[in-house]
Amino acid sequence: MLYEGSTLTVDVADGIAVLTFDAKEGSVNKFDQATIDDLNQAAKALSHADDVKGLLVKSAKPAFIVGADIMEFGERFKSSDEQMKAWMADANAMFSTIEDLDFPSVTAINGLALGGGLEMCLATDFRVMTQSAKIGFPETQLGIYPGFGGTVRAPRLIGADNAIEWIADGKPRSADKAFKAGMVDAVVADDELEVAARDLLDRAIEGEFDWAARKAEKKAPLKLNRTEAAMVFQTSKGYVLGATKGNYPAPIEAIDRMAQAADKSRDEAIAIETEGFIKLAKSTEAAALIQLFLNDQLIKKKGKKYGKIAHDINQAAVLGAGIMGGGIAYQAAYKGVPTLMKDIKEEAIDQGLEEAAKHFSKGVERGKLDTAAMAQGMSRIRPTLSYAEFEGVDAVIEAVVENPKIKKSVLAETEEKVSEKSILASNTSSISIDSLAEALQRPENFLGMHFFNPVHKMPLVEVIKGKASSEEAVATIVDFAHKLGKTPIVVNDCPGFLVNRILFPYFFGFQQLIADGADFAQIDKVMEKFGWPMGPAYLSDVVGMDTSQHVEEVLAEGYPDRMDQDEKSSLDVMVENNRLGQKTGSGYYKYEKDKKGRPKKSEDPQAYELIKTVQRDGAQEFDAEQIVDRMMIPMIIEAARALEEGIAETPNEVDMGLIMGLGFPPFRGGALKYADSLGLKAVCEKADRYGHLGKLYEPTERMRKMAANGETYFQMS
Repeated sequence: MLYEGSTLTVDVADGIAVLTFDAKEGSVNKFDQATIDDLNQAAKALSHADDVKGLLVKSAKPAFIVGADIMEFGERFKSSDEQMKAWMADANAMFSTIEDLDFPSVTAINGLALGGGLEMCLATDFRVMTQSAKIGFPETQLGIYPGFGGTVRAPRLIGADNAIEWIADGKPRSADKAFKAGMVDAVVADDELEVAARDLLDRAIEGEFDWAARKAEKKAPLKLNRTEAAMVFQTSKGYVLGATKGNYPAPIEAIDRMAQAADKSRDEAIAIETEGFIKLAKSTEAAALIQLFLNDQLIKKKGKKYGKIAHDINQAAVLGAGIMGGGIAYQAAYKGVPTLMKDIKEEAIDQGLEEAAKHFSKGVERGKLDTAAMAQGMSRIRPTLSYAEFEGVDAVIEAVVENPKIKKSVLAETEEKVSEKSILASNTSSISIDSLAEALQRPENFLGMHFFNPVHKMPLVEVIKGKASSEEAVATIVDFAHKLGKTPIVVNDCPGFLVNRILFPYFFGFQQLIADGADFAQIDKVMEKFGWPMGPAYLSDVVGMDTSQHVEEVLAEGYPDRMDQDEKSSLDVMVENNRLGQKTGSGYYKYEKDKKGRPKKSEDPQAYELIKTVQRDGAQEFDAEQIVDRMMIPMIIEAARALEEGIAETPNEVDMGLIMGLGFPPFRGGALKYADSLGLKAVCEKADRYGHLGKLYEPTERMRKMAANGETYFQMS
């Protein structure tokens, strides 16, 4: 054996070296520090070996290499620029040593080769891939870009335009797409991989394939003249800027660095890549996006624990059809769960079925389903006006009108029709779970399962645990949410639960700005530039003014010290004048249908006239920083309160709830991560500046202590 480490081995037989990635710890291969150290030693051993005429690189795991160990990023990215530069220089020298071997090399790719895993593949001369494998550069989704030669080798191998697309969008590619682009040289059946890779290596050794030319091509400047290069890079940059609105710097930095390195040799280009990588690694966007990945990992880990005690949901039911009930029934049926859809009115049943059919039809239009799969999916939804089949139901999701008396009545009635083991879950968005549980004989089998609208698009489900809810019931609904393709976050019962509770202070900031004379259209523009998918006025129109007013009333009753407002707001004026938003054709904006039947907003002078009645001193000017601070500070403080009160167990879940339930800008990481990026001292100072606006701008004592001690909510900060 030429080399043996804890993550890989190198065997030599008949002149062929076989480098096998096979981490002894864990079920997957990662590019962690241990692997880098081992590969560095293996590369040196190969470069000095006299009896080797070819190298085959493979994996003994189900996947080749899934990428870097992101858990190591925090400490690594905190090191100085010079330390990072030295570390990256050593790592890149290792890949270059493999690329510079004076014999041909082939990588056999199985499962996944992502990030550093794909960069390892690019260091060899040829690549063979199984039909089921996927490869790609996901780094931009973490706010960085490939840093082990990916921005250098990829464009020299598949062309600058293809490389930009692969790196900028961060998506994995199938074997067919990889072969078409030229990223791999052959695609074979899964059970033929090693034989095919060895055959290609033997033919390269025999001179059938010019492996030396391959090496030279990857080490030379790009084959683009100045005009071609300018066109490729500038066009791509413009497209990416349009898609990201300038909020995600990694793909732009990647394009800029590839452009700078286009006429450079490999080693010069890698130095340029390293400079850009270090710059991105120190950015707030990278810190936020990496933290999001870690948050997601934590939630999945918790989900696995719940899965061990969950009961299977083989038959579900939805109470209350209509648009929401139909959306929930569709999601369950689409994921293969037979679902009863009950209502007391035929027209509501019809509306629910139409909603489900609409989503299945769109799946067919987009090529995700065929008509047979659509028919099969629709057949899983069984409409009913009675409880006749409810005894065999494992879980019932109640989605009737948002009225506590009606919900209590329906839940109590349903409890009598289902088995003693059936779980009842309410899709309420704001009514107390403990209050609803008062109507039940088995409150341990009851909890909240709050879907966000539209159900088929929004990834979050709040699983609300009441005081009496059993761990088995919580685990079963968490597992069911995963089965439906959603991300469940377990929260404790409180008015508004987690997401709506934290959203309302944001809207309070909005209403106070309007009362002080701000232009709602300017607020929308500023907050959209901040990163929200839509500003607060537009969001109010989409949600519906009456819906917002109802949640506002629930929260005002739950938190009278800070959410009970005495003054009439612009929201109240809109409701009084039946300007409920898109549903009535007018709200803060006016709406008309476009050619595709979608509501298109436009300015409406009448909205401004109505708003004047609640403005204290007429129109006033506010700069962008004032608007952002007055909108975001109350949200940060309420998020901190919810965490301190144990409504959510970790800051990770608080922030993921806001991102997945509200569309909080991912590149800012969530309210608590955003607070970390500002620094809690700065947050408290900003809050004190606006203390006259009320208790929603009053930091908690815990926040002030954290600020004084320089603490953060996340270690990645």
